[in-house]
Amino acid sequence: MDRRTLLQSLPWLAVAGEMVFAQNTTTETVYELRQYSVYPGKLDALLARFRNHTIRIFDRHEIRSVAYWTAIDPPPDSPALIYILAHPSRDAADKNWSAFRADPDWIKAKADSEAGGQIVSKVQSTFMKLTDFSPLKAPPAP
Repeated sequence: MDRRTLLQSLPWLAVAGEMVFAQNTTTETVYELRQYSVYPGKLDALLARFRNHTIRIFDRHEIRSVAYWTAIDPPPDSPALIYILAHPSRDAADKNWSAFRADPDWIKAKADSEAGGQIVSKVQSTFMKLTDFSPLKAPPAP
């Protein structure tokens, strides 16, 4: 398999794994595309924070990770970390994000990781739902 084919298949593999989550909901699953731009030299610190703290805290607050990517050769000021989350609904996403941001473990992990200065320069978030013509379809609710 060549690199292009592999890269094109990654989103499908990631989202397909999340379909089990979608089957257990009575509302429409929403996906959240998040993109983080980082200050020069800070990507490793951001990745360590996700690896060691953020994902565990996401799980605690029912924020479901689908997949994470780092950009290859990103232009300056473009996102260096890109990831997709799944939420049972848009309302659940808002509730879970509020709980996450107030979590004492998150507050400490963020403060500790930014002791030498801020890491993230910009965050972009886009909520998405599958289209009716998407090759990947969410199963009907039970």
